[in-house]
Amino acid sequence: MKNRILATLILAASLIALPALAMDLQQARASGLVGEKLDGYVTALKPLPDVNALVTDVNAKRKAEYARISKQNSQPIDVVAKLAVAEIVNGLPKGASYQAGDGSWKTK
Repeated sequence: MKNRILATLILAASLIALPALAMDLQQARASGLVGEKLDGYVTALKPLPDVNALVTDVNAKRKAEYARISKQNSQPIDVVAKLAVAEIVNGLPKGASYQAGDGSWKTK
């Protein structure tokens, strides 16, 4: 069951950032404007109106996808989101920021 959840998460993580905002998310990551949190969502590291709008949009899409996976696998949403973190962080490009297990911010 965990393998099924993990496979679904890998697919979902790759699809979440692909729509129209993909370039914006990638640019925001590359510019150090957003970072990946331990809870499976992004946060604005430099709160600006465009960045905040991007974060809200990306997080809403992720929440919907986590809810879908959660329902499909009978797992709580927060468990699904936390499982996604490792896949998301592994796929980050060099220079992207993410929250480490101790809560500190690291750059890949």
